[in-house]
Amino acid sequence: MAVTAKLYIFVLFCMLPANQLQAQTTTTELREQLEKIVADKKATVGISVLGLEDGDTLSMNGDRNFPMMSIFKFHIALTVLKKVDNGALSLKQKIFISSKELLDTWSPIKDKYPAGNITLTLDEILMYTVSHSDNNGCDVLLRLIGGTQVVQEYINTLNIGSFVIRYNEEQMASGELAKVNTTTPLATTKLLSLFYNYKLLEKKTTRYLNELMEQNSRGKALIKGKLPTGTKVAHRTGMSGTDDKGLQIALNDVGIITLPNGKHYAVAIYLNNITENKETAEGLIADVSKSVWDYFISKSN
Repeated sequence: MAVTAKLYIFVLFCMLPANQLQAQTTTTELREQLEKIVADKKATVGISVLGLEDGDTLSMNGDRNFPMMSIFKFHIALTVLKKVDNGALSLKQKIFISSKELLDTWSPIKDKYPAGNITLTLDEILMYTVSHSDNNGCDVLLRLIGGTQVVQEYINTLNIGSFVIRYNEEQMASGELAKVNTTTPLATTKLLSLFYNYKLLEKKTTRYLNELMEQNSRGKALIKGKLPTGTKVAHRTGMSGTDDKGLQIALNDVGIITLPNGKHYAVAIYLNNITENKETAEGLIADVSKSVWDYFISKSN
């Protein structure tokens, strides 16, 4: 009986199409490459990859929670734009930003309007927040929609997996609170897939947010670092500072990459408890991203 069972499994395996056998082997090779990239690095690494047309998946520490940092600006933007779709907000509406709201933090808005007391459209604030990771713009958006709990409640309805948002950018500046806002690599690529497939927003607002992410001015050495020039990458970055002991809480980049054949894949790369220098940590993410790109390119040949 045991011999028959083994023969049956072997026959089924041989009957698989050659392209499926090759894809399975290539996925295994990709995992081995990624394991080599992260093996000697002084950081906890989480990776999730999802082919958005063919469903290819791969993850490492995919269900582990990682501090999001500014990755959560994507989730906040989704919540804001859901209200735009529902008619509760308008991209053209004007929002007053007082001088007290422009804190000393990463803020291109404050750089341009240091005195504050300005009026910007919701469209402009989203651009500053999503494309340039403006911390003040982020908190303006949170106040507009009613706080982090509103984002939490919306994301909870999507059933993507683990996601916690409790603190805004001002509160996260204390350091320890930055560790509370977390998600997993798998939850991230699931959310990106829902977004890409128009399951979250109307087509117009989906394309609008995708364009803002493609215009991201941050993290050029991360996911995009070693990809061919001109590759379309719609991504959101999240990073903490480094303390006086050389510990960095997080360095993250997540997004949707367009391949030359027009197909797409989502990738989420999270680094936590990093004691590598800046160049090594950024290079780790770039190397992972390039290996994933090479995998999907090989599939298209």
